[in-house]
This record gives sequence, structure tokens and C-alpha cells, in this order.
Amino acid sequence: MYNLKVVIIGAGIGGLTTGIAMQQAGYQVEIYDRAQELRPAGAGISLWSNGVKVLNKLGLGEKLAAIGGEMNAMEYRSHTDEPLSYVDLHPLFERVGQRPYPVARTDLQTMLLDAFGPEQVHLGRHCVGVEQDETSATAIFENGERISGDLVVGADGIHSAVRADVVGHCVDRRYARYVNWNGLVKADPELCKKDLWVLYVGDSKRASMMPVGGDRFYFFFGAPMAEGTAVAPPDRRDELAQIFQGWPTPVQKLIQAIDPEQTNRLEIGDIDPLERLVKGRVALLGDSAHATTPTLGQGGCQAIEDAEVLTRYLTTTNLGVADALQRYEAARKERTADLVMKARKRTSTIYGYVPEATQQWYADLKQEPPEAVINALAKVILAGPMG
Repeated sequence: MYNLKVVIIGAGIGGLTTGIAMQQAGYQVEIYDRAQELRPAGAGISLWSNGVKVLNKLGLGEKLAAIGGEMNAMEYRSHTDEPLSYVDLHPLFERVGQRPYPVARTDLQTMLLDAFGPEQVHLGRHCVGVEQDETSATAIFENGERISGDLVVGADGIHSAVRADVVGHCVDRRYARYVNWNGLVKADPELCKKDLWVLYVGDSKRASMMPVGGDRFYFFFGAPMAEGTAVAPPDRRDELAQIFQGWPTPVQKLIQAIDPEQTNRLEIGDIDPLERLVKGRVALLGDSAHATTPTLGQGGCQAIEDAEVLTRYLTTTNLGVADALQRYEAARKERTADLVMKARKRTSTIYGYVPEATQQWYADLKQEPPEAVINALAKVILAGPMG
């Protein structure tokens, strides 16, 4: 189809990638976001090869490589510093044809925003719902403004306002029973090798570092916790020091190296797989469609895949917008639901929902051959739209 006007709600990774893809298809695209200033949730993200391939197709490969970290291996160690597993990732790169790029979220969002055009992103616009008829879809904003296009894309996150109009009811976020702390620190070999992703695990908790651009590490900690806790930023280093007391020296040095005022503290949640991702001329994308826990590292990648698949069907079919959106749903619903549930299962294992299962996982890490890890990662990557 040609000459479409596309209204996108949400200027995160999924919304901006969709905007770029649809601009390149020749469509008129406008993005609206409720924020007064674009500030990514979280400090970093691991973009696995399936997401990278889509950005390569959009002409962003060199820019992404410039902001990404060189991650050549991954290692698990116990909370007593016992080596559990080590996986050289080069066989994965050769198998799937592309290395992954851990990146700082701010760097990624800036790259995407520059590629799309900041002047086409309208901030301070809180979408509260959508309407549609046979010829158009309209986004309705809190201030009374109404913006119409040939379709509306809801890329407005886990608390999506568009989602209720698509599925017919409110969808509650499900608390995943753990808190994640994350941020960025200067890369230091006393913390971790500069091309290594290291994960310390034990006592149903984990602490991790991975390289990103700018000679930095993206770090995260995770620990089971009841919902509704709050700790002010100045106190977050002390909170981590208490929770991870007695963990290995690199973890202790990491805690001392962080800036508590710049450390995010997030209660992690997801949503149950949806019965539908589209309704007529309105489509859901990214976290609004399939918010997931980050334990597979596929949340951002799946939003990027959504952008590719949605744009592909709009540009290669001509039976109408609603038909193209149905094809998008058919292509994405099962894959994204499967990954949400796999991430949920992995979350339960990592964070001790069933303590015996978590202890068994620690034992299994020591026995699992690197080839099995490579095969599991490759299976997810190669099932993406770019192969």
C-alpha cells in the first residue's frame, strides 16, 4: 500500500524503530509521547542478533556498532565466586551471521530519534484512547486533541492506553516478584574483563556486568522482594551492599563504584499473552503488546522485530490496512507469547519461586555444555523475521 499516514503512540525503542521503517517505506509518520522529555526506562539493553539484523536493514548498522559493546563471551559464577560456566560466543556469531550489541538505552534512543527526525516527535501528548471507522483511525489525547491517520500503532508500553481499545478490557501488569537495580559504570578490569558478560548467581539473586559503548559497563542486580517497596536514590548503594553482603570482591567493588543517584530501581513486571494484537486499523507493538521480564534479553528485540513485520505487511500487501494488520498479528502473536512465557519461567527459576528448582539450576549450570547454550540462543535468533 502507498501514501499511508501512520500515527504512532510512544517514542520508545519500538515506536521509533517503527517510525523509521515506515518513513523508509514512504509513509507520512507522526509519533506522540506523553513524556515531556524522552528518558529511557533502564540504563542498558542487550540487543541480540535478531534485533541487530533489523536495524542493519534500516541502515543503522554502523551507528549501532559504534555505540555497542564488544561482548565475546558470557560467564556464570556463584555468589561464592565458584566458576559455573563459560561460553565463547564466537560460534554463535558465525551461526547466526551477526554479533549482538549491548548498548546504553540513552545512546540507542538518541540514535533512533536522530534517524527518525526529532521534529516529528510530539511530546507532552497523553493518549487516552482511540476510535476508528472504515477509512481511518484516530488517537484521542487528554487535552482533547484528536489526530487521525490510516492506522494507529500503540507502542505506549506496559501501561498502554491503546491496549484496552484493542482487547476490549484493561490488562493488569503482573508483578514478577523481584526488584532490578541497574545503571552504568566506567569499565574497569578489576570489575570484569572488557569483552565479557559476567553473571554472579546465588541465594535466588544475581549481579551482572556487560560491556557497552563509551568504555562502560552496564550493570544490573536482581533480588526477590515484595511489591510496593521504595528506597530513595541516595540510599540505593547501601541497600545493595546489605542485600549482596559477602558476595565476591568484583560485586563489592561494583557496588562501591555505582552512583546511587543514577541507579534505577525497578519493580519488574510483565503481562499475560493477549488474545489479540490488532483491531481493525489499530495495532499494538512492543511492550504494549507483549511486555516481558528481561530474563531472556528479548524485550527490545521483539519490539524491533514487530516494527519490521508490521511495515513489511503494509508495504507488500494491498487488500487494505486491516488485512495487513491481521497478517502482522498472525506472524507475531505466537512468537511473542512464547518468549513472554519462557522469560516468565526463567524468572521463576532465577529468583527462587521454587527454591529446589533454583538450586537444581545452579547445579545444571556446571554441567551444561557451551554448545547447548549456543543452540538455545541461536534458536531464538534464527526464528526472527530476518533469519
